[in-house]
Amino acid sequence: MKEDWIECELGDLLKLKNGFAFQATNYKKEGIPVFRIGDINDWIVSAKNSVKIEEKEVYDEYIVEAGDILIAMSGATTGKFGIYHSTEKAYQNQRVGNLKLYSENSINKSFVFYLLYSLKRDIERDAYGGAQPNISGIKIEALKTKLAPLPIQRAIVSKIEALFSDLDNGIANFKKAQDQLKIYRQAVLKKAFEGELTKVLFNDWEYSTLKESVKFSQGIQVDVNLQSENKSNNSVRFLRIIDFTQGIDPARYIENPGEKYIVRKDDVSLVRYGASTGFVCSNLEGAIANNLFRIIPVKPIDKKYLYYFLCSPLFQNIISQSVKGAAMPAISFGLINDVVLPFPKNISDQAQIVQEIESRLSVCDKMEQSISESIEKAEALRQSILKKAFEGKLLSQSEIELCKKEADYEPASELLKKIQAEKLAKELEKKKPITKKKSKK
Repeated sequence: MKEDWIECELGDLLKLKNGFAFQATNYKKEGIPVFRIGDINDWIVSAKNSVKIEEKEVYDEYIVEAGDILIAMSGATTGKFGIYHSTEKAYQNQRVGNLKLYSENSINKSFVFYLLYSLKRDIERDAYGGAQPNISGIKIEALKTKLAPLPIQRAIVSKIEALFSDLDNGIANFKKAQDQLKIYRQAVLKKAFEGELTKVLFNDWEYSTLKESVKFSQGIQVDVNLQSENKSNNSVRFLRIIDFTQGIDPARYIENPGEKYIVRKDDVSLVRYGASTGFVCSNLEGAIANNLFRIIPVKPIDKKYLYYFLCSPLFQNIISQSVKGAAMPAISFGLINDVVLPFPKNISDQAQIVQEIESRLSVCDKMEQSISESIEKAEALRQSILKKAFEGKLLSQSEIELCKKEADYEPASELLKKIQAEKLAKELEKKKPITKKKSKK
């Protein structure tokens, strides 16, 4: 261990405070923001989309203050945390933990924030050990860590933030490039169906509605109890939205679904409703769920050509405008029946357009893979920086010597004594009986 550092548990430095169980029926359009798990994103806690509640004295024990660190205690994003920078009054909801320092004089809040960042994988490992992801305050407080002298804490925070700033700028540029690739993809698809990628003459094209060009076949409704993770001789894979959009394993199987619900690898399917409405799927075999359409050409239309048309802005813009603002986005037959599908009459011309599309998109795929790998490397470097920081290896010897010259430099063992003294004082204060003032007669 580095000189003047000390090993301790996270619970020696802070207490994880649970939130209040606010009732959804009491939420208002105006009032004090209530932070729920969804308000913690990208290491920041924001009131931008938070629900509101009427201000009451009984909630004052759950006030979130500037600099407080909140953590998700359960659900799919258990372990994510963020820091609240605003001075606007806000409350803390249940399932959200607030990591309250015992002493703000002896511990730098940003130091603790980055310390938690470095422990994120440990927190997630503890949280995801069971069927329902959750983390307890006891487990978080029991995490082993190291405390540095206060000037060292400040210097580490300063160096991390400088290094992270460079990383963030690089990642922002990579993400901007990703956005530009998405725009380029859409431009390629738009031009493809406007006849600009090939020399196929427009008098060799046909323009017919989807109602005239394809048949929509709805998927099968299957009770979850009839789905199995085990494949048998008579079972086929049961394809849900999540299988197409995220490739979730393990696969699920159902017995004897019927031929009309079966899709082949080159078949095209469309998400009918939900958050992924309009998503176009292909490349999987099995029986589709009832929240998917199977789309079968009834005219001489290449399936890949149909797939790319449905992915194009010509179709997707109609979907997005039609379902915008809907509580439950959904596609009906009536919504898309009259959409015009342009296609060359000759199948070989359609195949040529598909080839032109895929040659351009394959370049995009390679660039996106390279960008994704660069982002992963940047994130790995971020973890490496944090690891060095809390092993006491981030600062140079000359930087450490400068810290030692500061007036408040002292070994972390002395800091820990002060923190424990403040912790004890706060606990004794809570145990004091509340005395009511006598009213004057």
